Amino acid sequence: MDWGMKNRLSKIIKPKDGHTVMLAVDHGYFMGPTTGLENLGAMVNPLLRYADTLMLTRGALRNYIAPEVDIPIVLRVSGGTSIVGKELLHEGTVVSIEDAIRLNASGVAYSILVGAEFERDTLLGMTQYIDEAERYGIPVLAVTAVGRDMVKDAKYLSLASRMAAELGATIVKTYFCPGFEKVVDSCPVPIVIAGGKKTPEKEALQMAYDAIQAGAIGVDMGRNIFQSENPVGMMKAVQVIVHKKATAKEAFDIFNEKK
Repeated sequence: MDWGMKNRLSKIIKPKDGHTVMLAVDHGYFMGPTTGLENLGAMVNPLLRYADTLMLTRGALRNYIAPEVDIPIVLRVSGGTSIVGKELLHEGTVVSIEDAIRLNASGVAYSILVGAEFERDTLLGMTQYIDEAERYGIPVLAVTAVGRDMVKDAKYLSLASRMAAELGATIVKTYFCPGFEKVVDSCPVPIVIAGGKKTPEKEALQMAYDAIQAGAIGVDMGRNIFQSENPVGMMKAVQVIVHKKATAKEAFDIFNEKK
């Protein structure tokens, strides 16, 4: 791994503890004006001081985030389908590596859909992007997306995560599940968990805590932050779980204090 790759990774994953809090607000690329992100800038900017990394699209970055803001960017570079389409997440490349470099991305995110009829397309698309990204020392976050008919269990998530790592991904983003230790143990690169759909804050914090205890290096949360009744309090609560080794109860108390 060259100096540039190591340097960018150190911006995404904090060297002090090897953990990261990622704020995912890239939902608009296939969901449009998602609840909570109708005005992305107004929602996101107050949260940035509590996040290690911001994951979003190039359009959102250009239109909502000031260039002077000091936050590492993981840029969404796959897309091509919408929530109303017949083949959800049958994605291809939508951002060139040159544009990712122009936008000073610390990393890029590419979704794969293992088990779908079109899995080959997403896997080949990701590996081709990895080839391009590695020429410039840019880490690739593989997002193991899950289709409507797929089960989020340890067997499936281990398969998808291991495949992503073996195909060259630098980091894997996947879902938490019972037996998550098996997913972590069988994946040779760092894993962050996806927040998934909005759940009660107490449950989301418990999931974050359980994932860290099981070996995840961090969380990449979106809807459980920006759709919360108190987004700033939720960001602070997640941050103390990931970086301060707080329990879910301690974090929930912080969330309630900050309302």
